[in-house]
Formats: sequence, C-alpha cells, structure tokens
Amino acid sequence: MEFFSKKTSVDFLGMRRGAFLLSAVLMVGSLILLIPGVRGLNFGIDFTGGVLLEMGYQGPADLADIRERLGANGFAEAQVQNFGTSSDVLIRILPREGLAGEAIGAQILAALKAGDSTVELRRTEFVGPQVGEELTEQSALAMLFALLMILAYIVVRFQWKFALGAIVATLHDPIITLGVFALLGLTFDLSVLAAMLAIVGYSVNDTIVVFDRIRENFRKIRRGTPQDIINLSVNETLSRTIMTSFTTALVVVAMLIFGGETLRGFSTALIIGIVIGTYSSIFVASALALELKASPVDLMPPAKDKTALDSEP
Repeated sequence: MEFFSKKTSVDFLGMRRGAFLLSAVLMVGSLILLIPGVRGLNFGIDFTGGVLLEMGYQGPADLADIRERLGANGFAEAQVQNFGTSSDVLIRILPREGLAGEAIGAQILAALKAGDSTVELRRTEFVGPQVGEELTEQSALAMLFALLMILAYIVVRFQWKFALGAIVATLHDPIITLGVFALLGLTFDLSVLAAMLAIVGYSVNDTIVVFDRIRENFRKIRRGTPQDIINLSVNETLSRTIMTSFTTALVVVAMLIFGGETLRGFSTALIIGIVIGTYSSIFVASALALELKASPVDLMPPAKDKTALDSEP
C-alpha cells in the first residue's frame, strides 16, 4: 500500500549535518545520563533483588503519607509510586536478610492500614539479591551477543562503508532509548531489556530495506551523484518506512494504554525505539555512508582478469 499518492523528493541528505549534530548531542547526553553517579538506570527488582508490593486503595492514595508511614516503620528507602490509576500503588523494598517477602508485605500492610483501613495487598513479588545479580550479568551478555551477531551479519551483507553506517545506526537507537529511560527515571526490568533487543532488530530491518534500494539504484542508475541516488532511494522507501512505523506504533500504543503496568515499560521503550529507529534509518545510516564516500563503484562486482577470461573455454 502506498502512503503517498505522489513520489516525494525530499533532500534528506542535505540535512545530514544538522542530523549528525542532533544525534551526537542525544547520544553523548544519553551516555552521560547512564552514568550511575549522574543519573543511571532505575533498575527493577529483576536486577537489584528485593520485594515488590502492589497496594490498592478505595480512593486516591496519598503518596506523601505512605512514604512517611513507611519511614516511621523502618522502610525509609522504599520507592513509592502510582501506576495505572491514582488508587493503585507500587512499593519497592530492597532485600533484607532474615526477612521473607511475605513478612515484609505483612509489616507494610499493617503500617498502611493504620492510616487507611481500606488498603489491601494485591500482589507480592520477591527476587533474591543473588538472583538479581545473575540476571544482570546474563542479560548484559545476551544483549552483547545479539548485537555482535547482528553486526557480523551487517558486515557480511554490505560493503564496509554501508556496514559502518548500519552499525552506528544500530547502536544509536538503543543508546538514546536507554538515555530517555535514565532521564525520566523509568523502571528498567527484563521486559524493557526484551524491548531493547526488539528495537535493535527493528532498526536493522529498516536500515537494510533502505540500503537494498540504494544498492539497486547504484547498479541501475548511471547518471547522478551518489547523494542524488541515495536521496532517491530514501524517498522511494519513505512510504514503506512510514507505514511500517505507523502500524507498529498503533499496536504498541494500544499495549501502552490497555496492557497495564506489566507491559508499560516494554511498550514505552518500543514507542521511543520506533521513533528513533525511523529517524536513524533515514538520517543516520544512509548519510554516514555518503560521508564515507560511498559510490556505485563500491557495489560493482569485481572485474575478471583478462588472462582468466582468455583461458576460459
């Protein structure tokens, strides 16, 4: 299905210097925000270990009062936040030696009932600190392995100038997405990690579609500068790029609205990744290949040696 009734002729590569500057600022800013001393990621109990309690109130919950009561009962480090509605509250407690998750839940419920007898404990999750440490290590290795395999595929499939552009675009998207999570203090858990892997795959797929069209046009079009041909290729795939991003975003937004707290982090990460991935496939990957002086010659099959040709029957 065509999104545009007429072919577009936007000079995307003419805007590449501004795009490079924007991407550099976003990536450097994201990397700075990811430093634990500056901001760091708000790791969920999947990684840190601890107890997660879901509390329900009949009316709007007073978060300030909840924090005050938890502090008075020895849980001053507790993280308290609303989710879903103003009457639903999530409480995160760091693990404590010699105290099971059920006992912590009972203590907190008793403390909160003193202020509001309608409060009820709906859910309790407990992750030991050792399990959280193992999950952190294994998830980091899984992310690194997935990136290495994808990057190896890109290097094999494309000439190195295009491969480098695809590699930068592939790293560009998850770094900025993580930076947004660090900036907003959103919880980073296993579901968000899964979204990071999905973002990497989405970005690679989008970039490869554009690069395939560039390669096709480089071999087909004999006139025109590399910038003209790459611009034409990006414009020819623009309809597909926008339709893919739009339809994917519709599903993810539905997950964000109706999926509840369990899918909130996952869907938020995907929405950010879709926007950044669409931008990078247009303004980063192709533009970087042009900056590296990519030309039709780079994609031409190697000429056979004349001696070899003469010896052929």
